[in-house]
Amino acid sequence: MKQLTGLDAAFLSIETPSSFGHVSSVVVYQRPDDPEFSPYEAFHNQLEKRLHLLEPLRRKLVEVPFGLDHPYWINDPHFDLDFHVRHMALPAPGTMEQLSTQVARIIGRPCDRSRPLWEVYVIEGLENDEFAILTKVHHATIDGASGVEMLMMMLDSDPDGDEIAGDEDNWEPEAEPHNLELIGRTVLNMARTPGRAARVQMRMLRRFADASRSKGVANTVDQVRRQLPSKLGGLTSVERDQPRTQVLAPPTPFNRSIGPNRRLAMASAPLADVKAIKSALGATVNDVVMAVTAGALRRYLLSHNALPDQPLRAMVPVSIRTGEEADRWTNRVSAVFVAIPTHLEDPLARVQAVHESMNRAKKQFDLVPADALVEVAEFATPAIVSQVSRLAGSLHLADRAAGSPVNVVISNVPGPRQPLYMGGAKMVRFFPVSTITEGVGLNITVQSYLDSLDFGLVACRELVPDLDDLLEHHLTEIKVLAEAAGLGTA
Repeated sequence: MKQLTGLDAAFLSIETPSSFGHVSSVVVYQRPDDPEFSPYEAFHNQLEKRLHLLEPLRRKLVEVPFGLDHPYWINDPHFDLDFHVRHMALPAPGTMEQLSTQVARIIGRPCDRSRPLWEVYVIEGLENDEFAILTKVHHATIDGASGVEMLMMMLDSDPDGDEIAGDEDNWEPEAEPHNLELIGRTVLNMARTPGRAARVQMRMLRRFADASRSKGVANTVDQVRRQLPSKLGGLTSVERDQPRTQVLAPPTPFNRSIGPNRRLAMASAPLADVKAIKSALGATVNDVVMAVTAGALRRYLLSHNALPDQPLRAMVPVSIRTGEEADRWTNRVSAVFVAIPTHLEDPLARVQAVHESMNRAKKQFDLVPADALVEVAEFATPAIVSQVSRLAGSLHLADRAAGSPVNVVISNVPGPRQPLYMGGAKMVRFFPVSTITEGVGLNITVQSYLDSLDFGLVACRELVPDLDDLLEHHLTEIKVLAEAAGLGTA
């Protein structure tokens, strides 16, 4: 039995009837030249052989009574692979729009918390003799980086199949613990929490002092830290009453209360085009992606007479994985908050503005240790966070508040650089399908695979009914930016 971290548990606690915590991906495959090939059987067999390598697939949640502490994972005593791997087909002609519509319906439903928090849909009937696999996994289990790692472990690097490490058969199902045992663990955790919270706060302050080269703050932190072992309460004497200014994002049509229904739009662009643009402009791939998104949002909001005078604000997830984590199946992610130049008409000026904005955001991010930000989540009680999230949704506070801290979530995730296969079928596209939250009804995620840049846009169905238009604006902006840089496009 293993307890979830505070950050893992947060993705459970913020769920409401309209906001879900799972993240997904749609992988498109080219059917191999084998008339007997069955995508469902091939993928089912692929997973069955690798279950011993994929810990999250066979573990389920155990909730602590009354939400007093973070839940636990146990090995599911009733694990049923057939329940999780599902089979369906699209009607002819099997277009990308049909696939997007079907996937949007599936991601608009929560995961079953009585079972391991994942589902897979093998979807046949696509055009060009292709099929797709939708993988839906709760964010409490994986983040973007570990999600890519999990996919690579599920698949083969060789079309004839990889050699799989043997199963030592040491996995055993676990009986669900009694409520009294969970309460007892909670009491012990509560006794340890004050000291842990104080240590995290001191680490954050010390990092800030080092980054800002403030000797006064550093000396104060050192004095308090020396007192912590015997006087944990001494922290209350440290004055923290400096005024704080909260910067709110400008209003847009997608910054309102969300419903449970989703829209999804997917498309691919040549990665070579983006790399050529970044080389010509002395930027990074991420700078170009952010500038393309800024231009696309500008076009979309102009078409709706809703473009604010000031730049939009984006939350950009940042992986803090080092590769040395003791547990790979947990969240190691933080975020930076960036102004995106939707107010600028010149595409080249947008690239420069994004570059400067990202640099500023990274410097601010460095003021606080990223792992300390993750550890802060340890001290939020799930029951309180869940109640607040549900209350905010039921009262539609996103429609009443002065504004949202961010307008949109934008993520650029590096994907596999070598071709992958499943039962001999070659993976040809890797579309990310992320999630949206109350007040932020749009998520734009981009993922690379081989020579392709795959866009996955997810939105509240009611707030962004024309999501395909926004997707098309992204493809247009790549061409516009290439022309402005004196380049052609593939």
